Amino acid sequence: MLPADTAPVFAALGDETRLRLVARLGSDGPLSIARLTAGTSLTRQGITRHLEVLADAGLARSSRRGRERLWELDRMPLDEARSYLDDVSRQWDDALARLKRSVEDSLK
Repeated sequence: MLPADTAPVFAALGDETRLRLVARLGSDGPLSIARLTAGTSLTRQGITRHLEVLADAGLARSSRRGRERLWELDRMPLDEARSYLDDVSRQWDDALARLKRSVEDSLK
């Protein structure tokens, strides 16, 4: 069964820009909005909106350091989503193995 708090994670990751932000925060650590917009065609406001969606899903959080607001990735929701997908994968593997056995038994 899909944990209730996992659905917003999948919804947030369904957007290419947010997926890139998650990857960037995961590899480069806490970053400011200025650093996240550097080299992209996105505005600071656009990045902020995407970060807020990630924050609402529990994937990102911000903190103030001086005049800057730094954003960082919270990996726990990703780990929970991965665990859910691993469970689904095992269920499919089991179902396919049962189907294979059934087909093989019917051919004997």
